[in-house]
Amino acid sequence: MSGSDSGEKTEKPTPKRKKQARKDGQVPRTPELGSWLGLLVVALAIGPLLRHELGSLRTALITSLTSVENPSVPLALSLLGDVARQAFLALVLLGGMIMVVGVVAAIAQGGFYLSPKLAKPDPKKLNPFSGAKRLFGPHAWWEGAKMLVKSGVVALLAWGAVHAMMPLVGGVVPIPVVLEEVSSQATRLFLTIGVAGLVMAAADYAMQRRRIGKQIRMSHAEIKQEHKQSEGDPLVKSAIRSRQLAAARSRMMQDIADADVLLVNPTHVAVALRYDPEQGAPRVLARGAGAIATKIRERAVEERVPMVRDVPLARAIYRSTEVGQEIPRELWAAVAQVLAFVISRRAHGQYGGEHRTPRTEAELPDVLLAARRRRRIPQELG
Repeated sequence: MSGSDSGEKTEKPTPKRKKQARKDGQVPRTPELGSWLGLLVVALAIGPLLRHELGSLRTALITSLTSVENPSVPLALSLLGDVARQAFLALVLLGGMIMVVGVVAAIAQGGFYLSPKLAKPDPKKLNPFSGAKRLFGPHAWWEGAKMLVKSGVVALLAWGAVHAMMPLVGGVVPIPVVLEEVSSQATRLFLTIGVAGLVMAAADYAMQRRRIGKQIRMSHAEIKQEHKQSEGDPLVKSAIRSRQLAAARSRMMQDIADADVLLVNPTHVAVALRYDPEQGAPRVLARGAGAIATKIRERAVEERVPMVRDVPLARAIYRSTEVGQEIPRELWAAVAQVLAFVISRRAHGQYGGEHRTPRTEAELPDVLLAARRRRRIPQELG
């Protein structure tokens, strides 16, 4: 037995399976991406923001020192308010950038989603054996290795930055130079850590994508079952089609009561026609052959619809029309003779009965079959 027939999940997931997996919360996602991007944004923005805040603080100190000669509570409150406002705006700007980065990171990994299935309590999560399997499984090993790599990379980069600043210690270098160098090294450290973190986040996302891809794989039997559900079970489709045909046949039998004439052949074919001057040419209300023709004739007898035996005309209309269609233009003259005969009898109060055709011409013009007429009518309308 092949792997595809034994239930082994080796096939790629279908779009429907991917959509269901998304609803179940099975989406490749790593929280590392937003965290490292946030750190990178902080590293890029902290320098300009600190310089701006230091400038504002310097301005406030100069203003406070110049106002010592005339101190007042409103002036002190105004200076304090300006400093607090500047600090608040800096924090809001920094927080807003981090929030935007988080949103962008979430959208880049498939957008936002809510999974009701994950929110439901699952007794399987309380199973100690399942918990131990998760604790010592491949995913747990990957998380542990990831933590060690992150710690090692950050420690290595931090040690490099501290080692580079060691010559500044000792009091030989002026304090402003030390502060400038420390600030530059700190910014460079955060940028380096952020870039390294993005690389690790990309690796983690690739691993998550591979893991989820394995989880949502499908077996050959599952794909066949899904195809059957989407396309419809042949047995169900056949039953639906049978019911539709039965309903259409029932409506056709009911419409025979409105027919003006029933053309018969005389036992194999039956075609019921109705003529309404407002609708144009006569239309076919019912048609059938064999057993269906027999039922149509029985219904016509019950409804006192006159039957006219006209073998060539009945066959021509049966072959060239379907229920609801107008008769072909080539047969208008022949049908008009039959309708004139039926209408004249109705005018004298005579209904029903079986009659010979009033037509004298044996030959009829050639007409297209019903299937070919269906293809020709849209072309004529176009």
